[in-house]
Amino acid sequence: MTSHSTALSQLLSYRDAGVDIDAGNRFIEHIKPLARSTIRPGVLADIGGFGGLFGIDTKQFPEPVLVSGADGVGTKLKLAFEMQKHDTIGIDLVAMCVNDIIVQGAEPLFFLDYFATGRLAQGQAEAVIRGIAEGCRQSGCALLGGETAEMPGMYDEGEYDLAGFAVGVVNRDRLIDGSRISCGDSIIGLAAGGPHSNGYSLIRKILAIGDHNLQMPFGNKNLGETLLTPTKLYIRPLLKLFNQLEVRGLVHITGGGLTENLPRVMPNNTVARISEGSWQWPEIFIWLQKQGNIKTDEMYRTFNCGIGMCVIVDNSQAEATVNILRDCGETADIIGIIAAQNNIQPTVEFVE
Repeated sequence: MTSHSTALSQLLSYRDAGVDIDAGNRFIEHIKPLARSTIRPGVLADIGGFGGLFGIDTKQFPEPVLVSGADGVGTKLKLAFEMQKHDTIGIDLVAMCVNDIIVQGAEPLFFLDYFATGRLAQGQAEAVIRGIAEGCRQSGCALLGGETAEMPGMYDEGEYDLAGFAVGVVNRDRLIDGSRISCGDSIIGLAAGGPHSNGYSLIRKILAIGDHNLQMPFGNKNLGETLLTPTKLYIRPLLKLFNQLEVRGLVHITGGGLTENLPRVMPNNTVARISEGSWQWPEIFIWLQKQGNIKTDEMYRTFNCGIGMCVIVDNSQAEATVNILRDCGETADIIGIIAAQNNIQPTVEFVE
C-alpha cells in the first residue's frame, strides 16, 4: 500500500524558500540607469526584455564577422569577499571577455552578465553591476542585458559568482588570426595593471601559508587593494592602432602567462624570443615570487608578470606602434622578436 506524506497546512511562497521576487524586480529597476549609461549606436531595446537587441551597421562592416567570448574572474572573487570590496570586480569581468575578442580585431559591441548568489544583497550586487557598467563604458560596448539568479543554499552568505559574455564585430578582411606573422616580427608588450584575473589560486595559497594580512601596507595601498586592482582594458588604444598600421598578431596574456599564450597565435617552426630585461616586473610579482619561493619559469607560465597584452607587428613598424600606444597613455615596450626554429610547435624562449 502506497503512503503519502501529509500536505503542509501553512501557505508557502517563493520568499519562504529564500527567493524574493520583489527584491529582484527592485534591483532591476536600480541597475537600469547603469545599463543606459553604456548605450552605443546599435542598441535597439532597453534592459529587462527576454533578449537584448543589437543591429550591426553593415555600411561600416559590409562583411561582418561576429566574435564572441565568455569568461569569469575565478578565485579573485574570494579576495573581494574577504575585503568586502565589490566595486571593481565587474571591471575584471568585462576586461577578461573583451580583451579576448579584441585580439582578433573585433570591436566590442555588447556585453551580458550572469550574477548568481544565495540571497540578493542589493548594495553588494549594485556595486558589482556598477563595475560592469564602468568596464563597458571604458571599452565602448553596451551592457545589453544579463541574468540575476537568487539560489538559496548554493552559495555561502555574502558570496556570489560571476560570468560574462561579450560579442564584437570585425570586417572579414580585417580579421587578425596570426597567419601573417613571420620571422623578424617584433613583439610589443603592453603593461598590465597587476595579476589581472589569473593565478589567484596560487596567490591565495601564498597568502594562506604565510598568514599574510590583506590590510598590511603595500606601496600606496594595502595588500588586498593591490591584489584587487582591476584587469586593464586595452580596447580603445588597440582600435586606434588598427586604424593606423597593420597588426599581425595580438595575444591577451591570461592564464598560462607569456609561456602558454604567445604560441596560440604563432606559426609552426617559430620561437618568441623574449628579452627579460626589456620591462620591469611590478612589485607585486616580485613579492609573490619571494613569498611563494616560486621559480621564474613557473612565474612566467602562471602570471602575466607585468605584460597584459602583446602586439606583433613587422619590425619596420615597431617604433611607430610603441609611439601610438604611448600616445594613448599605455606603457609599451619592444620585448622580443619572432625567430625561426627547427621544432614544429611554436615555443617561447626567455633570454637575458
